[in-house]
Amino acid sequence: MNSWNLTALDLKPRLPEILSSSDAARAVVFDLAPGEALGDHEVHERAWLLVISGKVSVQSAAGEQVDGGAGMLVELAPAERHEVHAEQQSRLLLLLTPWPGSGHPGAMSIREKLYARRHAAKRSG
Repeated sequence: MNSWNLTALDLKPRLPEILSSSDAARAVVFDLAPGEALGDHEVHERAWLLVISGKVSVQSAAGEQVDGGAGMLVELAPAERHEVHAEQQSRLLLLLTPWPGSGHPGAMSIREKLYARRHAAKRSG
């Protein structure tokens, strides 16, 4: 068994802390300063975002928006584009399942990674 007091962790600004990582899931905790944001992005995994403290706004690419403080839990489907904005100093727990998700570079074979790099190089060149 592992346990963490998420409110007592001494986190560094802009430096997420991976609490646990296995084939089943990855748990990451991080802080956002007031006005700070995780701009438009997506992850390969299903994501659950739990507000531990503070207040954030989460907006999907489809225009859905939820605002909430401590205790709010948001579930995002794999590849669902979204943004997270901190309205106050906020601490968040991010759970990603499974880890790494399908299409994530960490889940690719060496051959798949090589193909992806070559394909990206052709698009940018």
